[in-house]
Amino acid sequence: MIRQFVLSLVLGPLALFVSASHALEKSPISEEASAYIISPADGEVVTNPIKVIFGLTGAGVAPAGSNLENTGHHHLIIDAPLPSLDLPIPSDGNHVHFGKGQTETTIELEPGEHTLQMLLGDWKHVAHDKAVTSRQITITVK
Repeated sequence: MIRQFVLSLVLGPLALFVSASHALEKSPISEEASAYIISPADGEVVTNPIKVIFGLTGAGVAPAGSNLENTGHHHLIIDAPLPSLDLPIPSDGNHVHFGKGQTETTIELEPGEHTLQMLLGDWKHVAHDKAVTSRQITITVK
C-alpha cells in the first residue's frame, strides 16, 4: 500500500505532464495555407450589422473535433492581439470560434475603430504547427 502511494506521488505528476503535453501537440498544415478577410476591407467604414467573410487557401475548412489532414476552422479575433499560439484559443467576446466550419458571420460592434484578424485552429482549437493567420485589418463603425 505504501509502495502504491509513493508510486502515485512520483508518477502522478508525470502522467499529468505527459497528458497535458500530448493534448497540446500541434497539427501539421500545408506551408501554402493562408487565411484572409474577404470583407470588410481594411480601412472600410461600415454600419451594423457587419458581415465578415473569411477566406482560406492551401487548406480546407472542417468542423472542430474533425481530425482531418490539412484542415482547420476559423476564429475571429476582435480588438485583441493574437492569443498564445501554444495554448487552446480562448473563447470570449474578443476570440469568436466558428467550430461548425462557418466561413462568414454577422457581428455588431460599438461605433468607433476596431481591429479584426483571422486565426485558423485545428480540430482541438489550437493553432497549427505553422500558425495560419490573416493580417490584422482596421475598420470604423459609424
